[in-house]
Amino acid sequence: MSDELSLLHMGISHHQSQRYKMAVPLLTKKIIKKRVKRFIRPQSDRRICVKESWRRPKGIDSRVRRKFKGVTLMPNIGYGSDKKTRHYLPNGFKKFVVHNVKDLELLMMHNRTYCAEIAHNVSTRKRKEIVERAAQLDVVVTNKLARLRSQEDE
Repeated sequence: MSDELSLLHMGISHHQSQRYKMAVPLLTKKIIKKRVKRFIRPQSDRRICVKESWRRPKGIDSRVRRKFKGVTLMPNIGYGSDKKTRHYLPNGFKKFVVHNVKDLELLMMHNRTYCAEIAHNVSTRKRKEIVERAAQLDVVVTNKLARLRSQEDE
């Protein structure tokens, strides 16, 4: 009860305080991605047959490969994110894809580092079971509201 009062003094409602009872991420360092913009393939904007997914230019006259000023940048090791915060989501957890309740048991001891994400091909019935078990294990589920429709009894 005193915990709820202290949260109310901080200006946090009871509904918002439910969020504080879930697992808190262990990561304390700020997540900074050096580059958010994707590297696109040179001349993919000019020709339909050249897709946007990156391919290294190998031509002898390629301006991009020769790194001329004002042309598309090539990806290199310097654009990598910090090793300590690599693969972390904005909520401070790493993502772990869960297909069933048994997969969720793996996160029991790592609930402050990893959060669960239910795979796209899991049925609604199994999703409910996974979300319930995750609440018991204090594991954060990123897409727990997916495919949950409120069905009215007639």
